[in-house]
Amino acid sequence: MTEKARNRLLSLLWLGLAGAAAAAMTLSSIYMYLKPGLPPVENLRDVRLQTPLRVYSRDMKLIGEFGEKRRSPITIDQAPEMFIKAILAAEDAGFYSHNGVSLKGLMRAASQLAQTGSIQSGGSTLTMQVARNFFLSREQRFVRKFNEILLSLQIERELTKNDILELYINKIFLGNRAYGFQAAAHVYYGRDISELTLAQWAMMAGLPKAPSTYNPIANPTRALVRRNWILKRMLELGYIDQDRYKNSITAPVTASYHGRDLDLNAPYIAEMARKEAVELFGDAAYTDGYQVITTVDSKLQKTARHALQKGLETYDARHGYRGPEQRLDASLLEDSDQLVDLLNELPVLGGLEPAVVTAVEPHSLQVQLRDRRVVEVTWENGLSDIRPYLSENARGPRLKSADEMFAPGDVIRLRRVEVKAGDSDPAVVAEAAAADDADNTPDPFANPGDPAPPTIEPQTHEEWHLAQVPAAQGALVSLAPEDGAIRALVGGYDFHQSHFNRVTQAARQPGSNFKPFIYSSAIEKGYTAASIINDAPIIFEETNLQDVWRPENDSGKFLGPIRLRRALYLSRNLVSIRLLQAIGIDYALDFVQRFGFERSKLARNLTIALGSSALTPLEIARGYAAFANGGYRVEPYLVDKVLDVHGKNIYQALPLTVCRDCPDDNGETTQSSEPLNLADARMEAGATTAAADKEPIELRTLRMNPIDGDPATQARPRAPRAISPETAYIMDSILKDVIKKGTGRRALVMKRGDIAGKTGTTNGPRDAWFSGYSSYLATSAWVGFDNNGELGKREYGGSAALPIWIDFMSAALKGKPERHLPQPDDIVTVRIDPRTGLRTSRGGMFEIFRADHVPGRQNYSAYQQKSDYRDKDNNKQNDDESLPDELF
Repeated sequence: MTEKARNRLLSLLWLGLAGAAAAAMTLSSIYMYLKPGLPPVENLRDVRLQTPLRVYSRDMKLIGEFGEKRRSPITIDQAPEMFIKAILAAEDAGFYSHNGVSLKGLMRAASQLAQTGSIQSGGSTLTMQVARNFFLSREQRFVRKFNEILLSLQIERELTKNDILELYINKIFLGNRAYGFQAAAHVYYGRDISELTLAQWAMMAGLPKAPSTYNPIANPTRALVRRNWILKRMLELGYIDQDRYKNSITAPVTASYHGRDLDLNAPYIAEMARKEAVELFGDAAYTDGYQVITTVDSKLQKTARHALQKGLETYDARHGYRGPEQRLDASLLEDSDQLVDLLNELPVLGGLEPAVVTAVEPHSLQVQLRDRRVVEVTWENGLSDIRPYLSENARGPRLKSADEMFAPGDVIRLRRVEVKAGDSDPAVVAEAAAADDADNTPDPFANPGDPAPPTIEPQTHEEWHLAQVPAAQGALVSLAPEDGAIRALVGGYDFHQSHFNRVTQAARQPGSNFKPFIYSSAIEKGYTAASIINDAPIIFEETNLQDVWRPENDSGKFLGPIRLRRALYLSRNLVSIRLLQAIGIDYALDFVQRFGFERSKLARNLTIALGSSALTPLEIARGYAAFANGGYRVEPYLVDKVLDVHGKNIYQALPLTVCRDCPDDNGETTQSSEPLNLADARMEAGATTAAADKEPIELRTLRMNPIDGDPATQARPRAPRAISPETAYIMDSILKDVIKKGTGRRALVMKRGDIAGKTGTTNGPRDAWFSGYSSYLATSAWVGFDNNGELGKREYGGSAALPIWIDFMSAALKGKPERHLPQPDDIVTVRIDPRTGLRTSRGGMFEIFRADHVPGRQNYSAYQQKSDYRDKDNNKQNDDESLPDELF
């Protein structure tokens, strides 16, 4: 080599070294400049993926999901191997060999930057995508790209490849609010990622590149091209063989939208739980993956919803058909698409489908449904029963022809009914189906080894029956008497019709539903079930009442001197008023606080004896729970526990709980019987709230504590006594008589001796109630109008609300043995004269008393000539138990 050539080579070498040094210095300078602004990679070790809030029943049925991002994180071990290979083939085949950065990809990106001034498609590895998704924006700028490279190198140094891949499959956005492949599998296919096919894995692996462009629902053609390219890459990389490739590439696109399916329709419960979660955790409730486990029983909740909807529809049918919901211009019938769009804007309420009348015959209607089907409503399926609504007290005559009420373009409601072949009565079919479901008794004559007889499915056909959404509203809530756990709650006919929760938000007058609390205060003060009070007219002129008040009984009649027991189960208003007057208003107001009622909500006058103060169904149910559990005050609560995203129990409710075996001092509870203040309860329990300065919600879980150790060892606070065991026993006996021979006699259809309760009807009537219980559940049902309109002069608590209570409690108590309160030692049974309430040894009837409140003996010299006061048949109780027919 010549000297000249050597010098030229040395010059080039020095220039190369100088360039490399300059590049290194430049890169070092850039690194030193950018490094302080880089986030710490250690945060990825404790990363919290944004996972929605989920609400469950106590038996883990999904009730609600809240949060903008659908996410269901999985571990790398839970991801199928072939699914992982599909991702690597699509995004980063060299993932396990590079150090976080692909030089080939970067050179391609640099070339695009030099030619166009911007990066059109980056050479991003999976590691770089993790860096971008967790720490950086998606903006195509040089500084962002350099930060991405630096972060990727750091991530590779501090995390394993499997850790990085796990972050990727859980974080990446895949369209339709789905973040992570497990959530996307449910959105696009309705299944877990492990249950998909190879073709479906390849389809999903194509989503990260462009979730909108390659969306198999919105753009199935382009998504198919992308899927097939990924399958070909898997073949080229040796991940799959030729046979699997051919089978998968011919598979059809099967993706469709699958919204999160709820296991249980309980939106009022879900909304209440959401509010409690936000109160506890603030906005993090929507993103941190909390699982709220409620006290609701899924079977009871379903039963409650059906019972309330059926009861409201039955009440509504008694008062006539109000006509079509809307009347559309007949010209719209010619535009099928517009008609379908209009129907799809109307929600299905209570299972009642919206439909449009397209043709009217004398005894039938032709209607179009939302799915474009045209069906017929026959005369027998609701049309023949129509009587037009005139007012709450009057209906018009039955229709003679359908065109008297309907015309093309009318929007009506229909109920779909499945009818067995050969049976045209859907009510009979439904009843028979229910009986079939209930009859699971094995054949006593079958041999153990015999095969089960074949099941023959009856043929059915579909019918559409005319219906209407009830104008009235209602509410039902059922509590566990032992601790106040809400087992079922329905705040209205349908949540999609009205989000107003009438169980917790609708304060209405309870009417006679409130009388048992007044009677309890009297019995605690020394009155007995045999005390005589005069059921006679009375007039008041009190300043607190601002007018002359002439209270009356529902029947308008008066029964004269009457025992307290009979006065309550016949719901005599004048007796309640005189009783309250005798014991004192202030005493009664102080006493009823023991049931949890706030004195500030109760009127300080005699009208409270008739339930004039507005209360919610939840407050009433809490009060009746004390009769059901033997006299203890409990607090309703909804949230039992809260789990974090990893399933760890982080909050546990500690409700006031009945403890009958706990020793008391001299028979008295060691706890105060004053109502527990909400804020004091939370502070006492050590609980914190994330939104204490916000408007309070309708119901909060009391005594919810952070878990310190095993939740099973968390001691529950004892429920304080509201009334003595003796008073509870006597009131339970009287309230059972309400059903046996009083205003609740409709409940005799249940054929149980352990149920008790009380009707309630307010002036108008505007409110109809029935609240009652067994030892298993305390349940309150209410019916009324949101605008406080009148229900109709022939409506009572026993006609409007009691049937709802019966339907619910019949199903809830099915198969459960009867349980009665144990008789306290201080309760004695004495024979009395029913006319005087005094002890007698001749005829009469038996009554229960506290041992220290047994009445004196009857003086028979005054009654020797009045044989009608004595029962000639000593084996029969002479209680003059006739009930005025006008109450039914």
